[in-house]
Amino acid sequence: DVWGHGPGDVVVRGGEVAAIGPGVATGVADPRDGPAGERVEVVDCTGRVVLPALVEGHAHLDKTLLGGPWVPHSAGDALADRIGNERRRRGPLGLPDVDHVTTLLERMVVAGTGHVRSHTDVDPEVGLRGVEAVAEAAERLAGRVAVHQVAFPQHGLLSNPGTAELLDAARVAGVEAVGGLDPAGGDRDPVGHLDVVFGLAERHGAGVDIHLHDGGSLGIWELELIAERTRATGLGERVTVSHAYALGQADPVTQGRLAELLAAAGVTILTAAAYDFPVPPLKALRAAGVNVATGHDGIRDLWGPYGTGDMLDRAMHVAYRSTFRRDEDIELALHAATYGGARALGLEGYGLAAGAPADLVVVEAGSAAEAVVTHPVRDLVVKAGRVVARAGALA
Repeated sequence: DVWGHGPGDVVVRGGEVAAIGPGVATGVADPRDGPAGERVEVVDCTGRVVLPALVEGHAHLDKTLLGGPWVPHSAGDALADRIGNERRRRGPLGLPDVDHVTTLLERMVVAGTGHVRSHTDVDPEVGLRGVEAVAEAAERLAGRVAVHQVAFPQHGLLSNPGTAELLDAARVAGVEAVGGLDPAGGDRDPVGHLDVVFGLAERHGAGVDIHLHDGGSLGIWELELIAERTRATGLGERVTVSHAYALGQADPVTQGRLAELLAAAGVTILTAAAYDFPVPPLKALRAAGVNVATGHDGIRDLWGPYGTGDMLDRAMHVAYRSTFRRDEDIELALHAATYGGARALGLEGYGLAAGAPADLVVVEAGSAAEAVVTHPVRDLVVKAGRVVARAGALA
């Protein structure tokens, strides 16, 4: 079964999907039929589902401890506790670590992820070392996974002098989006914070991805400000708000009003459905035309010991937190882990369609919903027509 197409074949040529549909592979079923004597590999996907490459829309690759010894969690429960704990301990633990990032990216490849957006810390203490470490690890996995970085002011923007200049330098160094963090609750100057973030994005032709943990009426007001700024700058379809806890806390009438506002502005909402934090209403957002994406957030780092790097597992978590039980609802979570993430990252030609890059995942399941719920080992992972993983191992 090809997700969205039903039973049929997928033909790949020149790194692209050449055709999808019943019987389209007729004539290329024999390895001798390849052009100019090239070998044609034929994979029998009976009893399996073909999905597009999974998209990790929100990770912190530079923070991961994967590949090293177990580190017991030592932070308090408050957001400020976790921020301070990480700031104190990242240096002694050797973070960011290129080998750790590489280990995590390898796990992501094996799990079928084709694109990763990493929110990479940029501040006067760490400088651009995180950006450089993630870029080096991404180069090690070149051709297997694409990494897109956000310059993220984890320790404050206006409140941490020198950070704005480093965000500017990070964009010049190749980072693709400008990050923000709780413009009101963090920097206590939402207008000034958004001036810097959107100003840098406009100047460099970059995207925007803002962490918004602020809840209640404060968070709702900030969502309104971000939508307004997105319209004013013409950055529609290039702005993401990650977490948006206030949206998950709001009453249905307010959620509906905000959904219309965000859809009109072209703002993506991304949820990691982390712990017991509020989850935005996926159904209502999608019905209103808002793009929804998902990602893990932290993976085995100083913020918490959890996370696998498997986006089918994450989609299951989002579906579970959203109390989705019907197949069509569970597939909303899968959409967030595929097409929704691709739209947030601005990926061109993504998906299961003729002419799209042949970034594919084959998994043993009777349906897409079953693949989310059971998230079995990936039988085959293809990137640009090349097999990069088989049966849970790098190829």
